[in-house]
Amino acid sequence: MTEEIGDFERGLLASDDERDQAAERVRDALGSGRIEMAELDQRLTGIYQAKTRGELQLATRGLPRPGHRDALVVDRPPSSRFALAMFGGFHRRGEWVVPPRFTAWSMFGGGRLDLSEARFTGKETRVLAVALWGGTQIVVPDDVEVQVKGLGLFGLFGKRGAHRARTGAPRIVISGLARWGAVVTKSRPMR
Repeated sequence: MTEEIGDFERGLLASDDERDQAAERVRDALGSGRIEMAELDQRLTGIYQAKTRGELQLATRGLPRPGHRDALVVDRPPSSRFALAMFGGFHRRGEWVVPPRFTAWSMFGGGRLDLSEARFTGKETRVLAVALWGGTQIVVPDDVEVQVKGLGLFGLFGKRGAHRARTGAPRIVISGLARWGAVVTKSRPMR
């Protein structure tokens, strides 16, 4: 549902998904301090009683539409805490929840840890990456703060790409060891 809707769309019946999206938008507004608790209750009542898209628009009036990456830090349990590639590989990607500490091991294998669509449980996330005769590629979004501080012992531990961390963005600290292997962190441009 777009922010500004025409007369025809205003009269269309609202779906359950549209109501849920509107409710999430109002809850985000409460979390960011845009509205008070009393207003939350009033707006949620309006959302769940809304029959049309126009009524939904009235219940979310004055609130910013959340972008794809607005809520990077979430209050949800982590999806996984550990990844292991031993004579094989691993791949973590998509919108998954990263714990405050994550460990990635690559031994005679390879792995890819993609954090570009991930959500985080805290403002700082520490990733321990160890590559022994193997390799790990870590993909990070370019709008978060990233610090890479690992040791390449007959191997490579490095970072490629620029970062333009936005104000209040989460911080990712990547440390570890690459021995006869590689741990490479590269940034992915985000919209």
